[in-house]
Amino acid sequence: MLAAGRGVPQDGHVIEVRPGGRRRIDRVLAPGYTEGVERRSLGDVRALRDEAAQEETDLSYLRRLLHARIDIVRAEQRRRVEGGASSVVEQLAGILAVNAVGPATGSGRYQTMEPSRAEAHRRHVEALVSDVDLSDVTALSDGKLEDALRAYTAEEESVSQRRREVQVVVDRLNAEIARRYREGQASVDELLAAERAPRDSEEG
Repeated sequence: MLAAGRGVPQDGHVIEVRPGGRRRIDRVLAPGYTEGVERRSLGDVRALRDEAAQEETDLSYLRRLLHARIDIVRAEQRRRVEGGASSVVEQLAGILAVNAVGPATGSGRYQTMEPSRAEAHRRHVEALVSDVDLSDVTALSDGKLEDALRAYTAEEESVSQRRREVQVVVDRLNAEIARRYREGQASVDELLAAERAPRDSEEG
């Protein structure tokens, strides 16, 4: 069964974006987040881009956690239909390596940032479905497997949608940064100086 009190908002998203909210996703997906970036300093644009890119990284990590659970449930369902003798537990290492440990990719993107809320994301996924322990997936009833699959799939669709929306913001800011370099409004020297400044202040 679905975790108590978990409902899907009318717009179909499990992950809400709250107008005026204080979370990073609220800021990044606020209508005015990229408004007037052409008139802002390069440092400001880069800061906005980095914040949005961090949110993309976190959503990608959450999405991969969900993919791992979806694959585990589907593997067990397939084993039951096909009458396989091997336990899904034996496949867990491979499933988790592909989905939860591998590099974050998608839409031609490669992310170098680490998720900032990894533990919170793991707790979120674990709380999606009550009374389901995927470490002993063979003990779950067919009904519980189906409930779990529905919950994980719905959440994955929501996370993927929000991730695409955040990617649009990241791309918009990257395009503005690239435009400034292309048109000579910014230089590589300025970029290197901006990157050295935080290190110099830490060493001082």
